[in-house]
Amino acid sequence: MDTYGTLNEVLVRLFRDIMDIEQQAIITQEFKNITNNDMHVIEAIGIGEPKNMSTIARELSVTVGTLTIAMNSLVKKGYVIRERGKEDRRVVYISLSERGKQAYEHHAKFHQEMIEGIIKSLGKDEIEVLIKALTNLNQWFRSL
Repeated sequence: MDTYGTLNEVLVRLFRDIMDIEQQAIITQEFKNITNNDMHVIEAIGIGEPKNMSTIARELSVTVGTLTIAMNSLVKKGYVIRERGKEDRRVVYISLSERGKQAYEHHAKFHQEMIEGIIKSLGKDEIEVLIKALTNLNQWFRSL
């Protein structure tokens, strides 16, 4: 197989497999009422300071309207807390509930195990090449 065909096959299979494996790994009995998309919203909210909707939407590359739909569901399921700003009541701040923080940690653990599994058999030079290649791929996708 030529370079194009090999890269095409590897990338298509990799994207599909990552989504499938992540779905199986992070949506467990404990977190069976949320989707992979919900988990990525939880990841974007993070465990730091509360964020406003625009900040989260920008991080996820979605509209505030699209994010609102996901947020309504996560609030209803008990993963997210919505609070109005003290100084400006028009601003809504989003943070994770205790359950949301547990889901966040569960998701982070999956990512940590994934990275450790990838780099355990690579040398320092190979890791640097992989980072450069994936950074270039990411930049290409973001330029679309």
